[in-house]
This record gives sequence, structure tokens and C-alpha cells, in this order.
Amino acid sequence: MRFRPSLLLAAALVGVLVGGRAQAQAPSSSPKAVVELFTSQGCASCPPADALLSELAKDPDVIAITLAVDYWDYIGWKDTLAKHGHSLRQRAYAELRGDRMIYTPQIVVDGFAPAKGSDKAAVTRAMARAKDVGSVLSVPVTLARKGSDLVVDVGALARHTENPAFSADIWVCPVIRSHDVAIGRGENAGKTVTYTNVVRGWIKLGPWKGEAASYTVPLSRIAPDNEDAVVVMVQSGTQTAPGPILGAARLSLN
Repeated sequence: MRFRPSLLLAAALVGVLVGGRAQAQAPSSSPKAVVELFTSQGCASCPPADALLSELAKDPDVIAITLAVDYWDYIGWKDTLAKHGHSLRQRAYAELRGDRMIYTPQIVVDGFAPAKGSDKAAVTRAMARAKDVGSVLSVPVTLARKGSDLVVDVGALARHTENPAFSADIWVCPVIRSHDVAIGRGENAGKTVTYTNVVRGWIKLGPWKGEAASYTVPLSRIAPDNEDAVVVMVQSGTQTAPGPILGAARLSLN
């Protein structure tokens, strides 16, 4: 397990949408877990976690995504998939939990429960812990591709709150379902690693207050760059202080 150096991370997430070409639709989704893996091509401990995420992604009830971080770039290999926003997101989770534990490989389940990313038993325990949060993954999300549009339908929170302090956002993440990287330098020099469901950007569809909502995203806004799927998350909190994930869905775009 590689622990990150102390860094001051103070920028915002920057995202783009991408799309595909086929007509597709996903049913109302209630996944049993959203698994985010924070990983780095410059981390010798990460390939087993990358393989575990690929295994988890085979479960149709699990949304498993790869978030490559950039804080190991200085040690000899610049991660070709890293986004600084992913480093910020990982730190924000740690700050909100209060443990400030930031390392690679690290998994965060449902925006709430952390685990060592290469430890399958620990990840399974984290999935169980995340269920203790009452509203986690309780909001249905439906995705569909209709002509030149991506349609996102979000159901209402079962226990809708009028608390003005309640906040949540709806995020769209384009992903590459499978991507091989030949690593030329650093701790993994000479290895070719397969990364699964690699997040390539984030776009905020809007704030969410717990009521049913629908969004239509023109595919003309989508930049085709090998991304072939999309994940949508309804997440409590804010961009800089993300909380438990309330709903999620994924859709293949080809």
C-alpha cells in the first residue's frame, strides 16, 4: 500500500461528457454498490487492485469505476489517465470521514466506506458498512439514449427532506470500459496494466433537492475520445465535500 505525500489540494473537478453511437436504454437502477478505486500507474501496489476492480465490475449489480490520481507523477512516470480532480475527490472523502487516510490503492464504497483496494475481503466488509447509511443507493436512476440525446431520469428520495441544509448533486461521468497501458518507467516499468471503467471526466447536471428530476443532454456536447459508457451518480454533499451516493446507474454507449 502506498501512502500519498502531504499535498495542498485546492482546485475543482473539471469534467467533460462523451458518448457513443448506438441506441440504448438502461432500466431503473438500484445497484448494490458503487465502488471507486483510487489508483496510479506509478504505484507498485496498485496492479492487484486494478485486477480486483475488473473482477468486481463483472457483477452487473456493482458499478465499479477507476479514478486515476496524479500525486505519484513525480516519482518517474506520469500517469496517462490521471486527473487532478480525482486526487481532490479522494482528499475530500478523507477530510469528511475525519481519518485523512489517503493512499493508493484505496477503494471508497458508496461515497462512504473506505478499504484497501487490493483486499477483497476488506472491500466486501466496506460494502456491508455502507449499507448502514440509510439513504445510500435508495434513489432510482434511469438512463437512456434517444436519438441524439442522453436522457437521465432521477426518482424522488423516499424520505424527502425539506431541510434547507440538505444538498446533493447529479453527476455524469464518461468512462472507458477497458483500457490497456504499457508503463515505461517508475515502479511498474515494463508492465502492461488493464484499467476498467476509467472515468474521463465529470459534468454536473444540476443540484438536487430530493424530488424527481429529468435531464436531456444533447450528444453534440459529447466529445468522442474512445469513451464507450457513462455512469451517473446522485451524490449528497457538494463537489468539495462529497457524501454518500444516493443513487447511480450506468449505460453502454455502443
